[in-house]
Amino acid sequence: MTMYAGEIQSLEIAREVSPYGYFLTDGERDVLLPYGETDGEVRPGQYVDVFLYHDTQDRLTATMKQPLLRWGETGLLEVADIHPRYGSFLEMGIGRQVLLPFREQPDGEDYRPQVGDKVYAVLDRDRQGRLIAKLAGEEQLAKRCFRAPESWKNEWKTAIIYNTLQIGSFAVVDGGVLGFGCLGFIHASERPRPLRVGEQVQVRITHVREDGRVNLSLKQPKQVSQIEDADRILAFLQERPNGAMPYSDQTPADIIMAKFQISKSAFKRALGKLMKEGKIEQKDNWTYLVQASVQDQTEEN
Repeated sequence: MTMYAGEIQSLEIAREVSPYGYFLTDGERDVLLPYGETDGEVRPGQYVDVFLYHDTQDRLTATMKQPLLRWGETGLLEVADIHPRYGSFLEMGIGRQVLLPFREQPDGEDYRPQVGDKVYAVLDRDRQGRLIAKLAGEEQLAKRCFRAPESWKNEWKTAIIYNTLQIGSFAVVDGGVLGFGCLGFIHASERPRPLRVGEQVQVRITHVREDGRVNLSLKQPKQVSQIEDADRILAFLQERPNGAMPYSDQTPADIIMAKFQISKSAFKRALGKLMKEGKIEQKDNWTYLVQASVQDQTEEN
């Protein structure tokens, strides 16, 4: 039998060596089971099931505690700490942590998990045989996820981001007792900012696809967001000198997104609502408060 980190093996207790603990053997190699890693009373000659890992001095060590993941398994692990040079340390459930190196994470701090986030990870080994974590991708997660029911459309759900790109973010939508959940995608236009891996967000199911995956949005439905966007633009104008701003429905989309964190189409819908209500007017690519609306606001205050 060969001993590998990340596996649970049944080994014989060969001897006790105080003050360290018990040495276990597979008949060819010995490994230490420290006193603090035992679960109940043990004695030489007894066989025990242990999980193998490397200690801080890179020595293969045994524990009778049950890990959250074994080698090759995929699961949700919490970020316990972040080392500025090496990466994120994930809680393993045995009083030990496993490293998720920066090279296994997205480029850019805005996309990387923070302490307290939970990431979908795969437990693997490096070239030296030590345990290491890698981010789970679609290939691993699809095996554990289910098809979303059509009844989910327009419902709000909790989701965890497992990958994020410039074009959008990929998430696992919580499925409650049904397991991991279902796979979903948030287009960049449906998120107000970049989302980091491991971030938990509230998402709206906008479409249930034929393959059982879902399209997601962090935004309210158009009829709701139109009112919110209009109110925000109106408040912005009311704080501007002379109630004017150098933005209109002719302003480029990237400027609108940078200034108001909404798409140009949403901006135009909100402007259209305000113009229909007689609260604003546009001239020479500027938008102005109609004085009557300023007077109404003054009277309300």
